[in-house]
Amino acid sequence: MGRVRLEAITWGRLAEHLADRLAGLEPADGSAWPRVGFDGAPAARPKDLAERIAEALRVRGRPSLVVGAEGFLRPASLRLEHGRRDAESYYGGWFDTGALWREVFGPLDPGGSGRVLPDLWDPATDRATRSPYVQLPPGGILLLHGPLLLRHWFPFDLTVHLQLSPAALRRRTPEADQWTLPAFERYASETDPAGTADVLVRTDDPRHPAWSG
Repeated sequence: MGRVRLEAITWGRLAEHLADRLAGLEPADGSAWPRVGFDGAPAARPKDLAERIAEALRVRGRPSLVVGAEGFLRPASLRLEHGRRDAESYYGGWFDTGALWREVFGPLDPGGSGRVLPDLWDPATDRATRSPYVQLPPGGILLLHGPLLLRHWFPFDLTVHLQLSPAALRRRTPEADQWTLPAFERYASETDPAGTADVLVRTDDPRHPAWSG
């Protein structure tokens, strides 16, 4: 990845700038629903940014739906097949990407129904959530957040990567989750999310983000 110039910004201003950009976003494939990915390790808190932007879009009269990849985990019997702390399994087998394609992206394809399932599996109970489908109206924007998103070729119309340096990622990841760090190291090496995403947000200091504009 080439050197990217970043400028300091507040979270509030970042959400406003991105909401302005998303308000005029048109899907490249002719779909009626723009799809935006907020990619980042849990320690980078991509959910927080997605929710900020959803609120900024609401003020602009633009409907949106925030969906978390953690709501599409595979059952414990599958994701923990090789143990509870297997980084390879976390990297390639924890998230039910097939369900995301079927229940989230498929309905937002050109000619789709717009009827999206916001989550499928509760990891705490290891049971289906039984959440009702949500009807996203034409022009409504999908805001999907989660880790390792950019390696799956999801049909995003805009991607935002929340980056942490290796030292910051280690510092901000709880001790119980440190075993996931090799997965993010592999992700950075194989996918280069910082160079692949349309927008890069550096979050080493959670109080003072910087972004690529």
